[in-house]
Amino acid sequence: MLPITVAAAALNQTPLDWDRNQRNIRAALDGARAAGAGLLCLPELAITGYGCEDAFSSPWVHEEALARLRALLPETRGVVVGLGLPLFHAGALYDACCLVADGRILGFSAKRELAGDGLHYEPRWFKAWPAGARGWYELDGVEYPVGDLVFDCGGVRLGFEICEDAWSARRPGAELMRQAVDVILNPSASHFAFGKCDVRRRFVMEGSRAFGVSYLYANLLGNEAGRAIYDGDTLIASAGELLASGPRFAPGACTLTSAVIDVELTRARRASLFSYQPAVAAEPGACVSVPHAWPRAERAPASLAEPAWERSPHRKEEELARAVPLALSDYLEKSRARGFVVSLSGGADSAAVALLASLAARLARECPERPEPTLTTVYQATRNSSERTRQAARTVARLAGARHLELDVDALVDGYTSLVGGALGRELSWDTDDLALQNIQARARAPGAWLIANLEGALLLATGNRSEAAVGYATMDGDTAGGLSPLAGVDKAFLRRWLAWMRDEGPLGVGPLPELSVVTEQAPTAELRPSAAAQTDEADLMPYELLGALERAAVRDRRSPVEAYELMRAAFPALGRRQLFIHVERFFKMFSSSQWKRERYAPGLHLDDLSLDPKTWYRFPILSGGFARELEELRRRVEREP
Repeated sequence: MLPITVAAAALNQTPLDWDRNQRNIRAALDGARAAGAGLLCLPELAITGYGCEDAFSSPWVHEEALARLRALLPETRGVVVGLGLPLFHAGALYDACCLVADGRILGFSAKRELAGDGLHYEPRWFKAWPAGARGWYELDGVEYPVGDLVFDCGGVRLGFEICEDAWSARRPGAELMRQAVDVILNPSASHFAFGKCDVRRRFVMEGSRAFGVSYLYANLLGNEAGRAIYDGDTLIASAGELLASGPRFAPGACTLTSAVIDVELTRARRASLFSYQPAVAAEPGACVSVPHAWPRAERAPASLAEPAWERSPHRKEEELARAVPLALSDYLEKSRARGFVVSLSGGADSAAVALLASLAARLARECPERPEPTLTTVYQATRNSSERTRQAARTVARLAGARHLELDVDALVDGYTSLVGGALGRELSWDTDDLALQNIQARARAPGAWLIANLEGALLLATGNRSEAAVGYATMDGDTAGGLSPLAGVDKAFLRRWLAWMRDEGPLGVGPLPELSVVTEQAPTAELRPSAAAQTDEADLMPYELLGALERAAVRDRRSPVEAYELMRAAFPALGRRQLFIHVERFFKMFSSSQWKRERYAPGLHLDDLSLDPKTWYRFPILSGGFARELEELRRRVEREP
């Protein structure tokens, strides 16, 4: 037997926050030693932070990263650890991981498969390392091996799959298996999306089985750079068996997961695999061998017990209730704001934002080093606001534990309409100026909310959701006002289900909030037209379930209007073909004409692998043909149908 204790740590890093990042790495090293671990896997680019963006191209960043690497070397006594950093080599920049053992640099492994889809733009900064290529990197007058390497540390062979490497069809693990690697380390920066942890778990377990290895996976934790959320996954598997997994969405700077692996047992299982064909004549330089004394494991493996919410049939709802508060709590701390301000309308979106901000404040209280944030809500009425939404806003504010303010902005609205009407020489009316009169009410609310946020040194949270962004159903500089948009990655149909779940069940440890019925039992409405108009969102737009399905068809699946129409006919058979055509036409027209709005929305949190953020996910021209030809083709098709 050759049992050794290994560990994986999730770190809450911040781009270019050198001291914080170094502190967190040091805490992980201390924790690994305390757990008796001789091998530690840390997240990707842990020294600099993953989300440095174009700062990666700055030479001073590379120099400071190397300086921090040098500073961390004495901290690695007794531990073999990979320290991720950008490495400038041969005139190009690489996403690399320096393997360090007991204060000595052994070499640098470089990432082969770069993530260039969704919110990842790695090819903008890094070059992909060619498979099988190796070279030498000079640091402080010493040459170290760099590239596609295997490390033999005291008879235990180690290799790397760096994040995207493991998601690719060309996984380096197959080649590492041929070189008889015992342990694969996967330093990752894999953003959160609903249900994505299941995919990670599968490739970790399957990689460990198919390659006949032990596998260590470590992800980032928290809101690292503003948009992406990292759930802090840490996984340890061996020969297809998951040995340990750490908590997700944990507060704080570092979580550590450890387990005991038996290297000799894993080797025996690999030898029995029919697919294992060893490279009996390894290429010179492919393996870096150093003496190393592994501490013998004396502790039992960590428990695999999962929290009850992970097994809940409402896990997506539970994930939202954990991912967004963690992101908000981190954003608040890293932006140095003192609290949150939410403009409550009494409707679903702002209610959800207020509740999530409340959960973020609760999470911050679990971190003694963070000051308790404030939460202020404000209801801003016009003559078109109802008593029902006023009472709903009061109820939500009380449930959220917020300080609640009420303002009447009718005087501001009247002042603008009379001022502009006087300049134009006519009285503005609902018969001729419907949309403008709706918008001025929403815009009149923004200055007051911003003023409160400024006075409190707080972060104003925008309340729009992804469905409304898809069709531009928002007033620019009105309900879009805010510095961060927590619900930008959530469609309205799911958001309404989430609120119903919060009403009836709620996240584990929080419980149900039955008084939310004042929000969930009313039809979503902007309340911008006179009450006699009985305005509702779905009457203005279409059923939210249909809107979400059209968005997925058009954006995620890249369907044309004709193709989307056919899919909707099958999915919504109760809708007549002409009514369905009206909805499909409305969606594509509004989607194409609203890109300029999406370009101006506040930064949004990514919660699903479907996003409309043009800066980090889905790019669409601001000016386009507006699907005119395609919609005309659809119109003719519908007219020909019996």
